[in-house]
Amino acid sequence: MELSIILVFIIIGVSIILFITELFPVDKISFFIIVALVLLQLTTPEEAISGFANPATITVLALMILAVGLEENGVIQLLSDGIKKLKILPLILLTPAFMIISASISAFISTTAVVIIFIKIITRLSEKYGFSSSRLLMPISFAGILGGSCTLMGTSTNLIVNAIAKKQGVEAFSFFEFTWYGLIFFVIGLVIMTFASRFLPKNKNRNLSSDYQIESYVFTVKVTEDSPLIGKRFGEIEFLNQEDSKLLKLIRDNQVINDPGKYIKLMAKDNLVLMSNLDNFQSFMKENGFVLNEERQKQQLENIGKIDGDKDLTYIETLILPGSNLIGKTLKSLRRMSFEGAFPIAIKKRRNLRNTQERLLRKNIDDINLKPGDRVLLEMQEHKISDLYNIENIAILNEHEFKPNVSKSKRMLALLILLGVISLAATSVITILTASLVGVSAMLLTNIIQLESVYQKVNWQIIFLLAGMIPLGVAMTNSGADIWLSNHLLNIMSNQDPTIVLGLLFGITIILSGVISNNATAIIMAPIAIAVASGLNLDIKPFLLAVMFGSNFSFFTPVGYQTNTLIYGTGAYKFKHFLIIGGILSITLWIVGTLLLSSNL
Repeated sequence: MELSIILVFIIIGVSIILFITELFPVDKISFFIIVALVLLQLTTPEEAISGFANPATITVLALMILAVGLEENGVIQLLSDGIKKLKILPLILLTPAFMIISASISAFISTTAVVIIFIKIITRLSEKYGFSSSRLLMPISFAGILGGSCTLMGTSTNLIVNAIAKKQGVEAFSFFEFTWYGLIFFVIGLVIMTFASRFLPKNKNRNLSSDYQIESYVFTVKVTEDSPLIGKRFGEIEFLNQEDSKLLKLIRDNQVINDPGKYIKLMAKDNLVLMSNLDNFQSFMKENGFVLNEERQKQQLENIGKIDGDKDLTYIETLILPGSNLIGKTLKSLRRMSFEGAFPIAIKKRRNLRNTQERLLRKNIDDINLKPGDRVLLEMQEHKISDLYNIENIAILNEHEFKPNVSKSKRMLALLILLGVISLAATSVITILTASLVGVSAMLLTNIIQLESVYQKVNWQIIFLLAGMIPLGVAMTNSGADIWLSNHLLNIMSNQDPTIVLGLLFGITIILSGVISNNATAIIMAPIAIAVASGLNLDIKPFLLAVMFGSNFSFFTPVGYQTNTLIYGTGAYKFKHFLIIGGILSITLWIVGTLLLSSNL
């Protein structure tokens, strides 16, 4: 094996580990990949940055901008209002109804954007009408993924595979070329998830006090000089010995003690990092004279006499969405920002493969960076809740609603532009890239969107992920890593039926997409699929479709697809729900997909 091939595989292996462990954000990992490829001379500098000008990257960016225009002009709100009318249906019918709507919209609009809409709607409806949001969020997320797999513009994965195919001389896919496959997969998903929804966790009567267990919220509190607990050992403080409370860290005289022992005595001006549910924490603070920090105490004093002071203070839970400018911020930095009259007091980290508590022990909670899927607990006056809608890309998980004041003419114009883009791309009058760029230009010319909003709302992490991973595919081709790998696969499977070869490629893609992003999986596997099909003298397109669908079908973990990450914490799911229910769906689709695609070999 040549050194260049070894280096490519090392970069791929390290990238996968970094994606799984989330040691760095995905955009930072992608930038590291670009630098590594240049320094190791696996690509030229021009090839290393070619991902920023790749048609797939620009198309995804243009489609994101179109989604921003739809949201800002009330088209998304219009869809939301229509969906809410389905609340009259019984749950057994509500699940397939919501899945059909989610899949239909996701075929033409970003799946992530669609699922965010449903998170907001279902959270509010579940609180108001007392049904379990967890019974709906997973089916809707899966339906959005399946719906996005039905058309060429439905998901960035499809665009990436198509771009790689065209670059290597394979005939491009048409807009609806694989739609009937996608519809079959969706019907299978609809049946399985409608039945499986009854086995998903119940979370009726959800509220901030009862929704969270020990992992939920992390607070940093300061001991005041008049606290009645001063001088007591931690083992003697009842609150710290409850099952749903945990003392993570003691900060005293700038010295940090992780997991302090029960014989240490509490002193004035100590800072404690606590895990607790909201209800117990509120009682503990009130009875023992603790404060969150000096800044919060000062704010409380300033509020006295202003619109009933603290009498109408309430707690608001917000979900951090992809593209939010709060991503990467810490509680400390949020408290220094103008936060629309709200005061951030705690965070709930979305769960991942690493132990949350151990991470918090190693790091001050005020310094932990926010990521998509995290939740922030805000304290603010109830009548000011609508001001939170000025903050971009957060979802407010409560019953309060806000409708933007948008003229009907702009709303209809935004909708017509979207329909025009879809029509032009679907009829192949112009390419999807050209159609989406024309749509963005039309929105800018008619002042439907402003570039300032685009800069704030576009999920730049996805753009950098694509721009960083696409050159990795170039490096695989330059080094011959794709040919080397495909030759070894061919040697192993030389006497195997083509259906088995296709099935193995499909299965490997699904497994890989469960631990790294679907886009990264497509970029790695698409060149291999082309090389394997060429080596066997078989039609390349079924193999590319196996990669396309397999990259999207990461149902068995909450980390492979962005929408699954968002619903993971919101829906009170455990990893086993994805592993069992999502695993059953993935295996079923793998078997059916292999049989369907192999019929064209």
